[in-house]
Amino acid sequence: MGLSHILAAAAGAGAAVVADRARKSPVTRTATMTGSTLAAPSAAAWITDFLNAAYYAKDRADRDLDELRLAFTIVTTYWDQRDTRRLGATDVFQFHKAFGTARLRGTGGKTGTLSREALLEGGAKLFGPWFPEAATDWDRLGWGIAFPTVEAKAAHDPERRLAQARLGPLTPPRRAEQQQIWHTYPPVRMPDVAATVGGILAVEHWPDYASELGRFTPLRQGGLDGQTFEIEVVGFPSPRTPVFIRGYVTIHDLVTADDPLALNDWVSTVRSGFSDRPNEPSPIPDDAEVHAGFDLVCHEGHFMGDAKNRLVLYSIDGTTYLRAAGTWDPMTWHLAEMYDRVGRWSQHAFWGMEAPEQSMLHQIALQVQRRLAAAQELSS
Repeated sequence: MGLSHILAAAAGAGAAVVADRARKSPVTRTATMTGSTLAAPSAAAWITDFLNAAYYAKDRADRDLDELRLAFTIVTTYWDQRDTRRLGATDVFQFHKAFGTARLRGTGGKTGTLSREALLEGGAKLFGPWFPEAATDWDRLGWGIAFPTVEAKAAHDPERRLAQARLGPLTPPRRAEQQQIWHTYPPVRMPDVAATVGGILAVEHWPDYASELGRFTPLRQGGLDGQTFEIEVVGFPSPRTPVFIRGYVTIHDLVTADDPLALNDWVSTVRSGFSDRPNEPSPIPDDAEVHAGFDLVCHEGHFMGDAKNRLVLYSIDGTTYLRAAGTWDPMTWHLAEMYDRVGRWSQHAFWGMEAPEQSMLHQIALQVQRRLAAAQELSS
């Protein structure tokens, strides 16, 4: 895709040797949870370069999250069509054939970047003429992949990716509750209760809610309850240089209005934990009507350590909100250093404390609104 892409691939091939030697101590266990299960270390540099061309290397005014999601879709679809092989350094040449000329033209607004049109045209060269339409078809998108047909999507097995994941044991908070850190993030307004519940339960579409700071990809067959997600969170140690940190969470204690007793117990537990922390607001207001909630429990190697997050959907005064709250043990020194350097800001922004393009919750709201508008247009 341009000289920078090929040079990135060459650099990545050398970095793979170093990475293979750094996998054995508890400290490097977290450090090696970088990148994605889709790609070997030798591919990390050129894939990052491709994502830069689609989004991160552009001026802020020229960035479009749909183009970043499209770039992720291209990479993931390319991986899916290669059975279980992880992408490597040599795969850059296929991307160079598909996107190199467009990057030289600077079709994303400056030399070396890619516009949406260039991404779709390059995708058609990689996959075939079906790709541009499939990349915008909700019924042919899932797990971050564009499928040529609805039937191909239905036949997909997400556990192919799980087989390549480094999925360690669950690591919820272990310290006594008074020693744990509990934190609430701001509520994010949602357009509709039923549509939001439907969007959250459609786990195959969670990659379509990606923000510029990360995305969730489901790894198991089935629905939300018990689902395991691979998280790719982005830290920015320097401008236009995204660093992808990987982690895994599994959904526990999914509660909905269909089981009022379980829902009330879950809400009471959350409120009780925050009641002992007067400086930290409860994520669930006293007079809220709670529609659903669940825990996202971390696995070993997660950048938050022994931790879990919660998401809760509630309505108050006629308005619906989705809100996150986290609980974690005090971090070991290497996790604390990583969190202070790149994790804290990314974590806060991802759950809604900064700009909408940085928050998955805001992107859920946007996609739900889009689905509602599409449904209204079809019915009119």
